[in-house]
Amino acid sequence: MIHLETNRLILRNWKNEDLHTFIKMNSDKEIMKFFPNILTKDETINFYNKINDELNTYGYGLYACELKSNKNFIGFIGFHNTTLPGIINDNFIEIGWRINKIYWNNGFASEGALACIKHGFTNLNFQQIYSFTSKLNIPSQKVMKKIKMNYLKDFNHPRVSKNSKLYPHVLYYIKNDKGT
Repeated sequence: MIHLETNRLILRNWKNEDLHTFIKMNSDKEIMKFFPNILTKDETINFYNKINDELNTYGYGLYACELKSNKNFIGFIGFHNTTLPGIINDNFIEIGWRINKIYWNNGFASEGALACIKHGFTNLNFQQIYSFTSKLNIPSQKVMKKIKMNYLKDFNHPRVSKNSKLYPHVLYYIKNDKGT
């Protein structure tokens, strides 16, 4: 099922054939450099299953992203229900992306994220959408700014080791100014 389309992208449900590329992406140290660890094959399969469960449960989630021009799977862009205990008091909607490095610096993450935000506010009645990343992840922070998200605060990620260089994070958000 296709959820969203942009000029260059299709954001859709995942296909079994996406899994091989997704496993390779999650085991690539450069793609995963702002995460505590690369993912093993089994960890990626578990993540893939969780993504599909969330899509089936909520009707939204981390959509598989493919190029319209050649139908290549390039990663994911979309929503995730999550928590940050002690940082945000309630469950919240996060927008996130992971794009295969061979497609970096083409504006795909921001193009897909803008479409997701519009969809989230217009069709899913989200009131706020958040995004967070390591303070070291300047490329993702640039995407957050490009999609008109606002800086909220710095925080230390409760699920990252205090000894990790990835422990300090930044939190961004965008509000639905139109309301419901």
